[in-house]
Order: sequence, then C-alpha cells, then structure tokens
Amino acid sequence: MDSATSDARTPLGASADNGLKIVVVGGFGVGKTTLVRSVSEIRPLNTEETMTKAGEAVDDISEVRGKSATTVAFDFGRITLDARNVLYLFGAPGQERFWFLWDRLFSGTLGAVVLVDTRRIGDSWYAIDRLEHHGTPFIVACNDFGGTPYAPQQIREALDLDPHVPLLDCDARSRASAKQVLITLVEHVKNHHGSQSGRYDTQVPAPHQELAL
Repeated sequence: MDSATSDARTPLGASADNGLKIVVVGGFGVGKTTLVRSVSEIRPLNTEETMTKAGEAVDDISEVRGKSATTVAFDFGRITLDARNVLYLFGAPGQERFWFLWDRLFSGTLGAVVLVDTRRIGDSWYAIDRLEHHGTPFIVACNDFGGTPYAPQQIREALDLDPHVPLLDCDARSRASAKQVLITLVEHVKNHHGSQSGRYDTQVPAPHQELAL
C-alpha cells in the first residue's frame, strides 16, 4: 500500500499563478479525507473531530462502526502540476447537517470527484444531484471497502448516471489510485469544455501532464 504524504510542507513556487480547484464529495465515511491525505504533496489541513456518543443521535454510524473521527468543515490539500498550475483539493463533509457548506465549496470549482461506497450507494445521490444542479463536471469513483462486487452498469443504473460520466474503481488509501482518479477527472473536464461551443479551456492542464507526487 502506498503511504500517505509526509509531514514536510513543500513550498509553492513563486511562478505559480493558476490555482485550479477540485472538490471531493460523497456520503458519510466514504473516504474523502483519506483520498485527500493520500495524494496531497503537503500535510493536509483537516477539520476532523472525535465522534462522541452524543453524535450518534445525529449521524447514522451503523455502517461505519470503526469510524472514530469526522470532518466538520472541509479537508484541504495541494498538488503542483507544473511551474504555473497548482491543484487545490477540498474534501467536503459527508453528514447531511453539513450539506449547506457544499454550495459554497462548489463555487469556482473546476470539477468534482464523487466518492462512493457501493454498500451504501444511496448516500451518493445528493452529491450527484447538487453537482448536476450547478453544472459542475464530475466523475464517480467507487472506493474499495471489500463489499459485494457490482458490474459498472449496475452502479450506473443505481446512480442514474449519464453515460458520459466516467466511472472507475479506486482505493482512497493508495496514492497511485488517488492520482489516477484525479487524472480521470482532468481528462473529463477537458472533454467537457471542449464539447461546449467548440471552446477549449486553456486554463485546464493537459491530462497527460504528470502529477508531481
């Protein structure tokens, strides 16, 4: 298993002037914090707090019994793409009581990753609905929790996904896997912008650019 990023902070080059924002969304306990942590080149900023007995009356933890902490605002990580382009990663909190933060996080977003636990696939519907409402390009990544395997078409039907939305498997703990998720999103965003009015968004890095991990 690839290890998460080290505690060392990598300084941002003075020439970097194009910040690109990606949001990772999904249900409670699907691995959003883990994905941001595994791929960020800096020690991620996170707002995790210890879960308490009092919170059991608010958050349904029946399917995430091993979870001891939860994000209460957002996670933040960074990846340098090249000398001028920097990718900023925001992991959104999954509980329904924090959904009011999502619309603000979506503002100015290049694209989004919807992280899915196929054991609780219904938890992802709201994220997809809000992204479609905002017209934000997104992909769906199924995090591996060792549950019953499903065919891609079964997942697409369960989520009512548009055929053009990329769907892939991932392991949020693996840096290589998380990196592939982001590359897939960048490719999708390029295709999305290229198909609209014949325009090609030059602010989006080419998908073949290597992420500096």
